[in-house]
Amino acid sequence: MRSVPVVALTGLALIMLLSPASATPTGPEHADKVVHALLFAALAGASRYALLPVRVTVLWLAAFAVVTEVLQGILPIGRHGSVWDLLADTLGVGIGLAVHSAVMRSRSNA
Repeated sequence: MRSVPVVALTGLALIMLLSPASATPTGPEHADKVVHALLFAALAGASRYALLPVRVTVLWLAAFAVVTEVLQGILPIGRHGSVWDLLADTLGVGIGLAVHSAVMRSRSNA
């Protein structure tokens, strides 16, 4: 049951990251970087909730980030892979791991 959030968020991420450009909403400049970071933070938190070790979480999310950026660049969906998006994904993983760690520490101190 702990893996359900990881599976659901991975599906959502695939839809969001690989939808055609015409189907993606626009927003303020660089808002997509915030979306990337939040999405990968949620994936990292869900991965840790599923009891995946930190190393496994970092490795699978790094691979997922690279693969989705490459796919954005090669699929005929009108999108482009971006190093900046990849960096936002990486930052999101770090944020998700830090938040999960802080929550777990606060629970053990309670």
